[in-house]
Amino acid sequence: MGGSMGSGVELIELGLGERDMPTTTPPDPTGPAQLAAQWARIRGRLLQEVGEVEYRTWLRQMMLAGVDGDEIALHLPTRFLRDWVREHYADRLSALWQAENPAIRRVDIRVGGGAPSGLAESLGPSGEPHMSTPHSSNGRGMPRADERGDSRGEPKGEPKAEYRNEPRAELTTGLDPRFTFDAFVVGKPNEFAHACARRVAEQPASQGFNPLFLYGGVGLGKTHLMHAIAWEMVTRSSSAGGPPITVAYMSAERFMYRFIAAIRSQATIEFKDQLRSADVLMIDDLQFLIGKDNTQEEFFHTFNALVEAGKQIVVSADVSPSDLEGLEARLRTRLSHGMVADLHSTTYELRLSILEAKAIRAGVSVPPKVLEFLAHKITSNVRELEGALNRLVAHANLFNRQVTLEATHEVLHDILKAHDRRLTIEEIQRKVAEYYNIRLTDMSSPRRARAVARPRQIAMWLAKQLTQRSLPEIGRKFGNRDHTTVMHAVTRIGELMARDAAFAEDVELLRRMLQS
Repeated sequence: MGGSMGSGVELIELGLGERDMPTTTPPDPTGPAQLAAQWARIRGRLLQEVGEVEYRTWLRQMMLAGVDGDEIALHLPTRFLRDWVREHYADRLSALWQAENPAIRRVDIRVGGGAPSGLAESLGPSGEPHMSTPHSSNGRGMPRADERGDSRGEPKGEPKAEYRNEPRAELTTGLDPRFTFDAFVVGKPNEFAHACARRVAEQPASQGFNPLFLYGGVGLGKTHLMHAIAWEMVTRSSSAGGPPITVAYMSAERFMYRFIAAIRSQATIEFKDQLRSADVLMIDDLQFLIGKDNTQEEFFHTFNALVEAGKQIVVSADVSPSDLEGLEARLRTRLSHGMVADLHSTTYELRLSILEAKAIRAGVSVPPKVLEFLAHKITSNVRELEGALNRLVAHANLFNRQVTLEATHEVLHDILKAHDRRLTIEEIQRKVAEYYNIRLTDMSSPRRARAVARPRQIAMWLAKQLTQRSLPEIGRKFGNRDHTTVMHAVTRIGELMARDAAFAEDVELLRRMLQS
């Protein structure tokens, strides 16, 4: 994306190529043409930084209004957008303007119309930066807003939010071409959800799979599967030679924002018609509609209209429909009526497979020990895991260094530190007791039966490996046993692991379970 936004390209587009620049008198940096060029570059950088979806949602309607001394004025059409941009982007806008034009010290974000005539002419027909590929949003949250959409409290003369009947291409804004079924690594925690997604992509609106409701924690692949369904449907439709399929994909936040804008500009009919003309409706992160009663009402009616018309609906959330407290009962019932598929937390094996696949796709060689280490240490979600690998590989390429365990510790020290969880001996005892089906009290009891003594020794060995506790401290947690007893247990377990591969695998599995 960055390659298409360089300053040379934009100067040519704005009619300010080097041949046209004056050679005798330096141009006024606050003149209309120069301000327009600076603003075009700033918009381009914003687009690169926040992604296409967020840019279109919050920043696209900003207009350069003029300059007064060292202050630049930017206009937005509504108070709602103005307040949001002030809160989340004011500092960044100031920094970008000062980098472009040191004479600008302040940025004033106001509610107002478009640019003055001089600036409008310099900006050209749209002043819009070029966008090379779809880019997913970084998922910034949305402020609570009055869903009634009335204008009470707004000063006279302020324009209401404009709802534009966006072209159908806009509906798929945010689909990431990297998120396909081929790029999705399947494992035990996600195989059912993957199979359901495949079925929907191949046979939309089939009995029992409409709607498809995907749920799971952050970074487990819900959004990836939704994008994969959309790309598969579009590809199949194109190859079949039939009419193009229309996929409406958006976050629940985006749905709410567009609904509010439609109400305020009295264009709800256009809003309804546009969504209900789609062949597939996908709403990501539905939990953001909780507490938004009017938006829920509109989604409910849209949902019913599409299902009755034989259109496919795919929804994702962080919890199952029955656990979405604050969502209307009738909507929860509708969502539960189709196929509900959850994505569980990743296992060590799945994380390792994801890292291996990503390294192969990136065409980089990463030692197996490094991949295994990352799969052990970063267990929270796949996004963070992939981000760690990207950072490690980029560092190696930039400094022409090999990817090693030592380099991994150095480059990812902040991430690894955040994932260092302090295990307690009690947690270890509980997990081992569950695994070997013995009572927790057996860990500190005087019983010496082998069925109890061996798990107790394993728990001691794990406590020595996974905690910073001394041998006497460990002994006290196991029924006030002497430190020599703990030492003997650690030595004995080490010997057994060296001789018996099956036993070693059991102990290693317990270690992974405790570290995940």
